[in-house]
Amino acid sequence: MEFTKSLIKGKLIKRYKRFFTDVKISKEIVTAHCPNTGSMKGLLDKGNEVYLLPNNDPKRKLKYGLEIIKSRKNLVGVNTHIANRIVEHGLKNNLVNELKNNDIIKPEVFFNKETRFDFLLEKKRSKNVC
Repeated sequence: MEFTKSLIKGKLIKRYKRFFTDVKISKEIVTAHCPNTGSMKGLLDKGNEVYLLPNNDPKRKLKYGLEIIKSRKNLVGVNTHIANRIVEHGLKNNLVNELKNNDIIKPEVFFNKETRFDFLLEKKRSKNVC
C-alpha cells in the first residue's frame, strides 16, 4: 500500500497524554498526533525510528501524524484508522496466500444486527464437466 504523501523519518522521544508524541526530525523536535490509544507496549522505546505523515490542514492543531514505528527491525503500523485499507490492498492484490483469488471482496458486511465482518470473501464455484 502506498501513502498519498511521503512519510518523514524521525526518532521517537516520548509519547504522552495518549494522543501526543514528541519526535526529533533532523535537529527539530515536533509534536505529532498519535492515532492509536492503546498502550503500544514494546514500541515506545526512546530513539526508535518513526515515520510521520505531514498534514497541511489548517483546521488540525498538529502538523504531523504518527504512522509507523520501527521496533526490533520490524515496521509496525500504529494508525488504526488505516488497518482495513492495508488488509483490503493485500486481499485485492493476492498478497495473503491463504486468502488468494477471491471473486468478490466486500467490506463492512453485516452478519446480523450486532455482528459485522470487516471483509466477506467469496469464490465462485466452478461446475465440473464430466
